[in-house]
Amino acid sequence: MEYHEFDPRGLIAEAYNIEGIGTPECRAIFFDWALSRPEGGEAAEIEALLAVYGPTTPDHPMSAVLREGLSGAASPSGRRGGARGRRSE
Repeated sequence: MEYHEFDPRGLIAEAYNIEGIGTPECRAIFFDWALSRPEGGEAAEIEALLAVYGPTTPDHPMSAVLREGLSGAASPSGRRGGARGRRSE
C-alpha cells in the first residue's frame, strides 16, 4: 500500500482506519510520526496531512491531534534545558 509522502509508514493514515481509537492513542501515534520526521518543516507536513484527511473526517480524534500539532509547531515553547535553562537571562 502506498501512503502520503509525509506519512511514508502510514501511521497517520492507519490511525484513521482504527475503529474506536481515542485521543490518547492518536497522540501516541502522532508522537511516533513526529519523531520519525526530519527536523524542520513539520508545520507544512501537518497542514498537508490535515488537508488530505481532515475534510472527510473533521471530528476524528486524529484530526484534532493534527490541529493541536499544527498550533504547537507554529509556536515553540522556548524552554531550554541544561545550564542555559537554569540561568536567568
